[in-house]
Amino acid sequence: MSRHPDFVPQGVIPAVLLPFHEDMSIDEPSFRAHLREVGAVQGLSAITVNAHSTEVASCTEDEQRRVMEIAGEEVGGALPIIHGVWADGSLQAARIARQAQAGGASALLVFPPGPFTLGQSAEMALAHFKTIGDATDLPLIVFQYPLATGQGYPAGTLERLFDEVPTIRAIKDWTPLVPQHERQIRALQGRKRPVNVLSTNSAWLLSSLVLGCNGLLSGSGSVIADLQARLYRAVRANDLAEARRLNDRIYPMARVFYADPFIDMHNRMKEALVLLGKLPRAVVRPPLVKITDAEIALIKDALMEAELLGTRTAKGRQAA
Repeated sequence: MSRHPDFVPQGVIPAVLLPFHEDMSIDEPSFRAHLREVGAVQGLSAITVNAHSTEVASCTEDEQRRVMEIAGEEVGGALPIIHGVWADGSLQAARIARQAQAGGASALLVFPPGPFTLGQSAEMALAHFKTIGDATDLPLIVFQYPLATGQGYPAGTLERLFDEVPTIRAIKDWTPLVPQHERQIRALQGRKRPVNVLSTNSAWLLSSLVLGCNGLLSGSGSVIADLQARLYRAVRANDLAEARRLNDRIYPMARVFYADPFIDMHNRMKEALVLLGKLPRAVVRPPLVKITDAEIALIKDALMEAELLGTRTAKGRQAA
């Protein structure tokens, strides 16, 4: 049962990382420390687990259950926990949803089924969400992928989802086209039953937030949650000067985290936490592989440019 039954997905929501041992088993002590460190940031609305950032595609359902259990123990009393629903089949998605609710999740982030890359219809999307909605009464967050991937939902499909699945309360919007992103913000948050738009355009977060998103859900919050929370507050307060100052610190991290290949974003975030002394190692599960020393050096430079890592500390680590 949710510990935060009145939670509405909005505000600043980091998606945390999942540390592994060298044998690729879950490093529970490091995960607990990471959760406590992120969860202590002022101004957060929730924390997300079992999503891209925790390499959910490489985790079994039992591992996802354990991730949720640990998150509940470490931060669940203070913050709502959003649980990702990653499944190619709707029956499996419903099973994960029930498991998440039983574990204390306060909302579900629903990923699009992989087969949608081959084509989809509004009826397919509705069947997926209705199957999940019938399994749980938790608020649902639609993960809107870019339309070019085949997994994004056209505007007409979104309208039907919002009309016919009343537990949908937010959308994690990965729309890369600014005009489309703005149209969705205006249309969805202006509905009679508003649907909050949570930006996941962390590579250009300031621009996205200025358009009026009611929140953000970001894997880079695993490293820079404080900067993101302060940026969100500045934008909401219409303090553009402070927002631009904070964005100048965020930009170096966005530049290295979201470089090509894009899939390595959370791989790079783990390396950043190692450089900051907050993780003991940056192990990822295949098909991801460790990034190069040259790229790690770029991440170190970005941490210094963002004033997150001092020059003396960086030199000391390099010498070591």
